[in-house]
Amino acid sequence: MSDLFDDPAPGQNTPEFTVSEISGEVKRTLEGTFGRIRVKGEVGRVFKARSGHLYYDVKDDRSVLACTTWKGQVSGLSVVPEEGLEVVVTGRLTAFGAQSKYNMNVEEVAVAGQGALMALLEKRKKQLEAEGLFDAARKQPLPYLPRFIGVVTSPSGAVIRDILHRLRDRFPRKVMVWPVAVQGANCAAEVARAIDGFNQFTPGGALPRPDLIIVARGGGSVEDLWGFNEEVVARAAAASQIPLISAVGHETDTTLIDFVSDMRAPTPTAAAELAVPVRLDLLAWTGEQGARLSRAASQTIDQRRQRLRDLSRALPKPDTLLETPRQRLDRTADRLPQALIKGVQNRKVQLAETAASLRPSSLRQLVKGRSEKLDSISARLTLRPVLREITTQKDRLGALTQRLETAQNARVDRQRQQLDAAGRQLEILSYRATLARGYAVVRDGDQLVTSKVAAANATSLEIEFADGSYQAASKG
Repeated sequence: MSDLFDDPAPGQNTPEFTVSEISGEVKRTLEGTFGRIRVKGEVGRVFKARSGHLYYDVKDDRSVLACTTWKGQVSGLSVVPEEGLEVVVTGRLTAFGAQSKYNMNVEEVAVAGQGALMALLEKRKKQLEAEGLFDAARKQPLPYLPRFIGVVTSPSGAVIRDILHRLRDRFPRKVMVWPVAVQGANCAAEVARAIDGFNQFTPGGALPRPDLIIVARGGGSVEDLWGFNEEVVARAAAASQIPLISAVGHETDTTLIDFVSDMRAPTPTAAAELAVPVRLDLLAWTGEQGARLSRAASQTIDQRRQRLRDLSRALPKPDTLLETPRQRLDRTADRLPQALIKGVQNRKVQLAETAASLRPSSLRQLVKGRSEKLDSISARLTLRPVLREITTQKDRLGALTQRLETAQNARVDRQRQQLDAAGRQLEILSYRATLARGYAVVRDGDQLVTSKVAAANATSLEIEFADGSYQAASKG
């Protein structure tokens, strides 16, 4: 610095500085005097540039200190500055000569006391609640029996051992562990990436997508659990399409992820109990339901069988239902032979009458008479067209006569065949065929005698055999 005071201008005792020289000297003085320092205050205005650098103010009731955290340093902050948060920032003082300002390059941000942490937590809680992330309507039901469970936790702690042991005791399931830091600066980012990563799995892919996610950590202080209070974790849990159970800390510990998760478990072991049912209880319940189903089926069959027996007793007996049809059949069978005989006789008379009226000789006489009449008429006509018409009509008449004779002969033959068939049927049904086998018909006048009592009371008996009738002696 002594070089700056050499060779003062003539007539002046105060040395001259260039703007860059004074700015550089101030910067070196600040950095050399203060070095690495810690400053406590309330976060004021916060601005994140497009470049990724973070600019904010730390103030008290009288002064404001401008702070800067470069892009490469932001990921290392355990707490991201928020307006109104009381913090302790750690870094170095420096000057920005281009604007004649000094500021502090902050490397670490810590919340100043547990009360400030709780105030920040309450602020975030109110913000997320106002957005509807805590609504019960958006929470998903847990699957009853997940096939695949994803666990977001530290792979080396006692938490994962407790979860696996409890799952093995209740109902063994496939488990995939996504290892994360459960405290410190990297905790929030890693947990958020793990939740989103499980949701990115393709259903039915080579690596199966979990049916349920458990985010777990053991107990600890507010600072240890603070990663689960970060907004990025809460939003990742709320956006999860897979049902999520939060099991962070012990029963008395509450973090922001508990409010947005689909289910909160007081401990990691309790999360495993919520995830799966007890296999032995399911087997017992299944056996009980099977037994109830068998009893119900047996009771239903017994009731239906008894109902069928009751209905069957109200039905009439088959013999009673058949008595009337049997009597009607017997009466019809008795009338059938006489009806057949009478029917055949009537058909014979009709056939004889029809055949007599349609003899070929009669047809020929009719045709001959018509022909002679036609010849007589034609003889009186001299016009040739008339003669040609007469000739045509005569030819048509001859053809019709021939067709009529053919049809009449065919009809007579067909009716003769029907008569013969009816006669054969009559012979088959006639009782005379029975007489030829050695039976006889006993009559008392016009009445048939079918019993011994009727024969004893008959005035006279006529016995008909196949070769004739025999008159028995009268009752005397």
